[in-house]
Amino acid sequence: MIPIRDSIPSRTRPYISWILIAICIVIFLSMQFLMTLQQQHHLLYFYGVVPIRYSNPQWAMSFGLSSDYGFSFLSSLFLHSGWLHLIINVLFIWIFAKNIEDRMGHGGFLIFYLLCGVISMLIQWFFSPGLTIPIVGASGAIAGILGAYFFLFPYARVVIWIPIFFLPVFVEIPAIAFLGFWMILQIQEATRSIFFEGEGSGVAWWAHIGGFAAGAILHRLFLSKNVVDD
Repeated sequence: MIPIRDSIPSRTRPYISWILIAICIVIFLSMQFLMTLQQQHHLLYFYGVVPIRYSNPQWAMSFGLSSDYGFSFLSSLFLHSGWLHLIINVLFIWIFAKNIEDRMGHGGFLIFYLLCGVISMLIQWFFSPGLTIPIVGASGAIAGILGAYFFLFPYARVVIWIPIFFLPVFVEIPAIAFLGFWMILQIQEATRSIFFEGEGSGVAWWAHIGGFAAGAILHRLFLSKNVVDD
């Protein structure tokens, strides 16, 4: 299921959401067209979260990864591994972030987004401390947005595209149903990755769960006092 739009209009212009989208796109395009594959590889390893870098610093040093004092937990949020990865994340920010930014204000939303992203990466590191490949992407921070949206706008309508043989099949469902199903899928895949080693290793499922939980728990702390709850 691919979300297309939601039914909640934004009362303010979501400048921070637009800037976050622009940064992710610019960095990705710069990597694709201005860097060699080797340079891209080095950038992902140095600025993406490589869990073993923090779990086993001696191994990381021997591999050429010096200590960055945890900076990659932040910088990784702006890197993406491929076109589909980028497009999906941009789509989710475009649809769901504007309303959360509306409720939090620009500054509060930025802090909330980055905090959820960092927490999501820490959760992923906790569950896969020996991973030797970089974890990148805004998905954990976006999951934080979804966690906040789940509680702030549960009865908003979300138009989704169900790709049945690429036919234009569109369905409108409550946000609570779409996001609830999304979360169940993350838990299912994360659990499977524990019991069946190697399955789902291409996706940071625990980062998604951690980000969603962080957003669900922390969002009330960031709501603007100038906005009255509906």
